[in-house]
Amino acid sequence: MLDLFDVAALFGFCAVLAYFWRAQGTREIALRATRQHLQQQQLSLLDDHVALRSVWFKRNRKGEFQLWRRYTFEFTTTGHERYKGCAITLGNRVEGFQLAPHRFPDDILH
Repeated sequence: MLDLFDVAALFGFCAVLAYFWRAQGTREIALRATRQHLQQQQLSLLDDHVALRSVWFKRNRKGEFQLWRRYTFEFTTTGHERYKGCAITLGNRVEGFQLAPHRFPDDILH
């Protein structure tokens, strides 16, 4: 027989598992959006990876609480220099990007 503690532990385990499942989906959304953003800027994503660095609760435009996440990544203009950037998500939507100061690809040719 299951007692109340077993049911609570099972519910807690399922909640943690569901969180990690959804977090993986959000990371994939951030990775795709980062690739697309960098490609538009004529930059290259290094290591084909974004890493979760911060999680917080924040209200969306409707006033509902959602998870705010900050993913970091590295990019390059030439293949020789590494620069840092981050992608910000709120829920499953990408809110924006922040890129460290870097040389533009056109600057390298001149």
